Amino acid sequence: MPAASAPACAGQAIRVMLVDDHKTMLWGLEKLIEGTPEMSLVGSAGDAETALAMAASQRPHVIVLDLDLGGSCSTDILPQLLAGGGTRALVLSGTRSQELLGKAVRAGARGALGKEAPAELLLHVIRKVHLGELWLEQTLLGSLLGELLAPKAPPPHNPEDARIASLTAKERKIVGMIVDGNGALNKDLAQRAFIAEHTLRNHLSSIYHKLGVGNRLELYVYATRHKLG
Repeated sequence: MPAASAPACAGQAIRVMLVDDHKTMLWGLEKLIEGTPEMSLVGSAGDAETALAMAASQRPHVIVLDLDLGGSCSTDILPQLLAGGGTRALVLSGTRSQELLGKAVRAGARGALGKEAPAELLLHVIRKVHLGELWLEQTLLGSLLGELLAPKAPPPHNPEDARIASLTAKERKIVGMIVDGNGALNKDLAQRAFIAEHTLRNHLSSIYHKLGVGNRLELYVYATRHKLG
């Protein structure tokens, strides 16, 4: 979630931008904002492209937007809408999907409100979001907190991890030399490792056994696949 930036100076009108593809809803919101002395309507957009261009040029304090923009989800453009750093977003949507609303909050929205909310509540939430507060219904807030507090699932077990972990530091170094050596002879590898050639062969036998490979070519392929170089 983007870091909260400082609100507008005291006495300055809250610059509000509206994004909704329903013209009737947009008209009603425009009249509501225009009739509120402490707020200034800087523009309205009905699609994602217009919204992005307007947000970049007008730099509103608060963007009030619907989640559904003509079949596309506005969460996809939220990070870009907020890229300037001085803008906050409030989702005003008809959906009750906790998944979609949660996605919007994770994308940077500071609040979520249903379209059925009274006008007075909408204006109140715009003020709160403008001041940097988070405004979420209890069910959505509980869902998001549950995600944060839920234990993280362990990563899937990779059977090769145990094989690779069984290699000694010396053996790992030899594997890296084989990958980097690109076909160098055992004699050359032994010299680079400052060990005798027969000692190198012993190390290779141990490496082959631990990794389940049969020769240097198979070792090279295995090491490259598992980024052991």
